[in-house]
Amino acid sequence: MNEDRPLTRLDMLRFARRVVEHQAARQLALMDRWIADEERREAERQRRLAARRNAPEWAVEHGLNGRSAVYVHVGGCMAAGGRAKGVGREQAVRALTEGGVPACPLCRPDTALGIVE
Repeated sequence: MNEDRPLTRLDMLRFARRVVEHQAARQLALMDRWIADEERREAERQRRLAARRNAPEWAVEHGLNGRSAVYVHVGGCMAAGGRAKGVGREQAVRALTEGGVPACPLCRPDTALGIVE
């Protein structure tokens, strides 16, 4: 602006418009980030649901060494980690009864299989 002349009402209105335009652009960018975050969360939720639908009926979770069984799970149990392997009903029953593998305390496969101690 020119220092010699005072600001006119029109100059102040144009400045106010630029301020509002800048604030609106920042708010829109923020809303776009929120929308993108929510879309990512929804896509992840859909992926987890699809994985749960495709999960085996029963699973045995193995320890870090890959050999010893840690828990027997109902298929799709959220507590079953990446080391869980899908098994059939007979293998799950055998692991719980003969193998001494504990049932997951969250999904309770022993109850679902009808093996209650």
